[in-house]
Amino acid sequence: MPYNTDSMLKELVARLTEAAGDNVVSILLFGSAARGDFSEKRSDLNVLVCVRSTALVELKRLAPSERWWVEHENQPPFLIFTPTELQHSADVFSVEILDMQQHRRVLHGSDPVNGISVPMNLHRVQVEHELRSALLKLRQHYLRASDDNDALLQVAVKSFSSVLALLRHALMDFGEQVSGAAADTIHRIAARTGAEAQGFLAVSALRDHPDRANMRAIYGDYLYSIEKVISALDHQVPKHEWQRVHHA
Repeated sequence: MPYNTDSMLKELVARLTEAAGDNVVSILLFGSAARGDFSEKRSDLNVLVCVRSTALVELKRLAPSERWWVEHENQPPFLIFTPTELQHSADVFSVEILDMQQHRRVLHGSDPVNGISVPMNLHRVQVEHELRSALLKLRQHYLRASDDNDALLQVAVKSFSSVLALLRHALMDFGEQVSGAAADTIHRIAARTGAEAQGFLAVSALRDHPDRANMRAIYGDYLYSIEKVISALDHQVPKHEWQRVHHA
């Protein structure tokens, strides 16, 4: 990890612990920076803060650190949980917690996700829900910007990190081991689902090499590839516990 990034994290920990004292149980780095594929140009620093109390007086003590982190360092707001809330969230935030368990760096205190049991049947449902939500948003953006290649490029690039993370989680639902390499994830999900690897690889390449001239074709292939992944999940890993009940 670059030294300046490490320095930012150390300062964040110092600010939080100085402001909130022993109310801060743990501070955890997760996402690309913990996974090893962090890019200074396009990645964020994702941080979870576990606290004993979320009373407003305690949240107020954290507020200056949050403003500094978001406004000065241009990073996403950190997540705030109590340890009990985090334990009870494994059913609805199964993707996020599993991500943290697989790739994390404890910056302060105890490890807040160690030992949390993630229900994989609910993980399967969340992965499909998130993929379908991403697909719907991408379609909506196309309706508004079908003639604006710059806008389509920005939308596709902005969505890609989240979609790539969901492809990794889809592989887990298919019962495969997952590596951190984007290209490996894309080729394996394509082989498993019949999606076109190029539909994802082309969007990945846009982050460093914008291709406005072919944007509509790239965008269409991207949507088609997401559709194929969703369809394969439905057919290969059916949601038996959540099948619709047909009434006579």
